[in-house]
Amino acid sequence: MTVIKGAIFDMDGLLFDTEIVFDKAWRMTADNHNFNLDYNMQTELRGTSGKVMMKIIQNYVPQEDPAILMKELFDNAYIILQEEVPEKRGVHEILDYFRAKKIKMAVASSSPQYMIENNLKVSGIFQYFDVIVNGKEVKRGKPDPDIFILAANRLGCKTSECFVFEDARSGVAAGYSAGCKTIMIPDLVKPTEEEKRVAYGIYPTLNEALKDIKKLLD
Repeated sequence: MTVIKGAIFDMDGLLFDTEIVFDKAWRMTADNHNFNLDYNMQTELRGTSGKVMMKIIQNYVPQEDPAILMKELFDNAYIILQEEVPEKRGVHEILDYFRAKKIKMAVASSSPQYMIENNLKVSGIFQYFDVIVNGKEVKRGKPDPDIFILAANRLGCKTSECFVFEDARSGVAAGYSAGCKTIMIPDLVKPTEEEKRVAYGIYPTLNEALKDIKKLLD
């Protein structure tokens, strides 16, 4: 019998269609600093935070201070997201299911705390979550497992008793390394053979994932 006591969700690109928002915020930042955006940089950045994120930015835009670009990026995204947070399909259904099952829930996101709280409140799903972990609370960001280990600890669960839901390759690697049952819902980046190997399951939407979760837990 599979025992699941916790469900840990990434945020950007998983709960919300915010990757499109960040693409727009990057264009605003690049225009302000007069450099050309490289799509490969945006792809590498998905799901990262902190030092990993700064190193990638520095590789692609060596003439700029990555810390300044990061701050401006999040400021631009925050302006957009204060008005509306586009929700992904199946979010309310899976959250309602886990709540009915008395499975504790967490958000573990590389985004800053203020942005996580803004997005959860604007979208109306803040009350579902018992725990929020942001990227600044761990020394090593995704693809290292620290953020999911911390989230599971705060939920009072073993990592093996937790689902992790992720859209990004770095997040899938982090969830797998943490020992969680990691489900991938690809957003803008398709899974490689590595994600297919390590993921507990890969689904086009949260609704499709929920169908199999119900078979497992009901």
